[in-house]
Order: sequence, then C-alpha cells, then structure tokens
Amino acid sequence: MMKKLFDVIPFLENDKIILKKMEDSDARELERMTRSDHVYRYLPTFLFEQKYENKHDVIRLFYEECFPEKEGIFLGIYRKENSDAVFCGIAEFYGFRDPVHKISIGYRLLEEYWGRGIASMAVSLMVDYLYGQTEIEIITASTMIENQASASVLRKNDFVLVNSNVGEDWGFPEPTMVDKWIR
Repeated sequence: MMKKLFDVIPFLENDKIILKKMEDSDARELERMTRSDHVYRYLPTFLFEQKYENKHDVIRLFYEECFPEKEGIFLGIYRKENSDAVFCGIAEFYGFRDPVHKISIGYRLLEEYWGRGIASMAVSLMVDYLYGQTEIEIITASTMIENQASASVLRKNDFVLVNSNVGEDWGFPEPTMVDKWIR
C-alpha cells in the first residue's frame, strides 16, 4: 500500500548520502549556507530557511509548521563520512497538489559540495521515494535559466524540459525567467 506523502518524514539513503529530518545541531551549517549569496543566487528570495534569523527556529518550524500544514517536507542532505553524516544542504518537497498527486522538488547545497554528484544522488533518492512509496504521480521542478548545473542534475534524473523562459515571481523586483521541468 502506498503512503500518503505527509504520513511520515522520510529517511532515504544510498551508499554515499542520507536524506533525513534535520537536527538542531545542523543550525550552524544551515546558517552558513543561507548567508552565501553564491548558493542563493539562483533561488527564490522567499525560501523558508531565510524567513527567520535564528536557524534553530527554522529547523524546529520545518517540522512543527511546514510538515503538519503540508506546506513542505524539508530533509537535510548528509554525506556519509566514515561513521558520521556530514550536513551538505537541504532537499525539499513543496507545492503539494493532492487532487492530482503532484509535488515539486528542490535542493540547495553548501558550495564545497557542488560538483560531487550529491545533488544528482539526492534528486534520485527523492524521485525513487515519491514514485516507489507514495501516491505521487507527477514531479516538477523549476530552475533559473542561468542555472545550468541544476538543469544538468534534472536531465540526469530523466526530467524533461516542458516550458522554457517562463516568467515567475521569485521575490525579485522583476519576474524571474525560469525553465519548468517534469518527470
């Protein structure tokens, strides 16, 4: 029997990474990531982790507010290092549309983890979970046109570009031109 998407906070892993509920101890690295203009240059200005200064509050509210209200599921992305799990970034399920079994996905990584295949592995785990264990039938993603690295991650995970150069409100003074992907 398939799970409803918001029944549980998933724990996903392969031999190199883990996607799981974030812990309060991740607040310092989360703060370091959110302060990076380089990390956030291709992302909307209104992401949840940027709403509050105190990142301990952000982590708590991910699971006390966003999850119960079905606004989103936030998972930490961790690289397996010996017997440790090292925080690398965030994986997000958002924009849930229950009647059509649709969800959008996104991720962001600390810069030092770019180009290591972590994003591709995280997206693969997310897709496998959504299609293999939940009722989700449609997965979408959006990328700024300039963000060719994320476009490549989506292509590697069999996403198809369905609309290019579409104006969306990402919180900037002018509409942001994005590419829309589906799997």
